Amino acid sequence: METLTEKRIYTVSQVTRDIRTILEDAFGEVWIEGEVSNFIRHQSGHMYFSIKDAGGVLSCVFFRGANSNLKFEIKNGMHVLIFGKISVYDKRGQYQLYVRRIEPKGAGALQIALEQLKEKLRKEGLFDEARKKPIPYLPQRVGIITSPTGAAIRDMLKVSKGRFSNIEIILNPVRVQGEEAKNEIAEALDLFNEIDNVDVIILGRGGGSLEDLWSFNEEIVARAVYRSRIPVISAVGHEVDWTISDLCADKRAETPSAAAALVIPKKEDLVAALRNLKERMAAALISKSEILSERLRTITKRYVFREPLNMLRQREQEIDDLSGDLALKGGYTIKFKQESLNALAGKLHTLSPLGILNRGYSITRREKDGKAIKDAKAVTENELINTRLAHGEVVSRVEKILTEELWEK
Repeated sequence: METLTEKRIYTVSQVTRDIRTILEDAFGEVWIEGEVSNFIRHQSGHMYFSIKDAGGVLSCVFFRGANSNLKFEIKNGMHVLIFGKISVYDKRGQYQLYVRRIEPKGAGALQIALEQLKEKLRKEGLFDEARKKPIPYLPQRVGIITSPTGAAIRDMLKVSKGRFSNIEIILNPVRVQGEEAKNEIAEALDLFNEIDNVDVIILGRGGGSLEDLWSFNEEIVARAVYRSRIPVISAVGHEVDWTISDLCADKRAETPSAAAALVIPKKEDLVAALRNLKERMAAALISKSEILSERLRTITKRYVFREPLNMLRQREQEIDDLSGDLALKGGYTIKFKQESLNALAGKLHTLSPLGILNRGYSITRREKDGKAIKDAKAVTENELINTRLAHGEVVSRVEKILTEELWEK
């Protein structure tokens, strides 16, 4: 029987480390297929999730440094292919997959990323037709954002020169492919808006694969196009290529050349249109002049133009007649109003206190306060009173007061 000293005893850390070594040696880097579940994006930027199938579950860790270039959004239920390394997290004694790369099963990662971003921006209203600005018909300056060495700028300059060489073209050169392209494109859009020296902006590049055109599917570019106060025409790739910048722009053109043709009219067409308008205007003026001349001839044949003094005399006589009627009617009116006024004045005089006095009545007041005396009891003996007559006043002293009771006796 073995003694305790003869047995090899491991610590937990030793066993875990040995298991990790065995797993890493046995599997190394592997591709694993499964369905995403329990996805968590930590505030640190690391991603934690599991992949599963009908028979098992495997924990996965996708560190921030490895997932920084991930094009699409990982979601629960997504079927994926994952490349990574099997190892053990010592503190938990848990084996897990350290992810280095992840791809959707079936559709490509870029295609899924494109559809996810489209849906996000569509919900925010970045594609709404109602907010799109009209493209100016004949801009004085056109801003172009593209590569200075690509075929797109050569095609646009050729179209511009052939259609209307007077229009000024301002190129803001950027990279249209690669990791830094999206930032340069967004900054160029913002710069044109900050300087505000162009009437319309063409954002373009030649054709290519989805990967080649990806800079124009980046969210930073989409938002720069959306916030531009200057109208933006997106002309990326060929007719069959559609990018998110096309959906956000105020107008989409099939190719860079088509964008230049869209915004720059042919000078010959404008000259022909102006010539046509000039001829139509001249014809309209001649026709209007003839109509007015005929109307003038018709008017001059009327009696008022043939005998203008007679018409003036007619009006002068009418004025005299009206003046006479006015004087006659005015005199009658004044006389009638004067008689009415005299009658009212007579009535007023009859009803006035002075009129009453003329009929032999008088008004007596107390001397001390001027109050009218209506009752004999209102005065006392020896009190001075003032009597107003029709002509003059009498001041007297009360010697005796006779009330109604005394009169009755």
